[in-house]
Amino acid sequence: MNWILLIIAGLFEVAFASCLGKAKEASGNEAYWWYAGFLVSLTISMVLLVKATQTLPIGTAYAVWTGIGAVGTVLMGIFIFKEPATFWRIFFIITLISSIIGLKSVSH
Repeated sequence: MNWILLIIAGLFEVAFASCLGKAKEASGNEAYWWYAGFLVSLTISMVLLVKATQTLPIGTAYAVWTGIGAVGTVLMGIFIFKEPATFWRIFFIITLISSIIGLKSVSH
């Protein structure tokens, strides 16, 4: 169950990073709504991370959480913010995903 919470926490990390990107593009009240989304997503992500680390090793949990956030944020950048999808970006996303899977498979 805590692995599921950790994955959801990582997805909320992607959400708070995406909210920051959208807030940068917005102005006026719209920007404040994106910043509010950032704060809500950040809070949910942190609460779920704390809950997951009650039974998972902190090093593994933190690495998986940041890995999900990093991969998800890069993919959001490519698909939503039209950032370049170069060979090396894709290559390192794949190596990061492999590392996350490896950490999960060797943790107790």
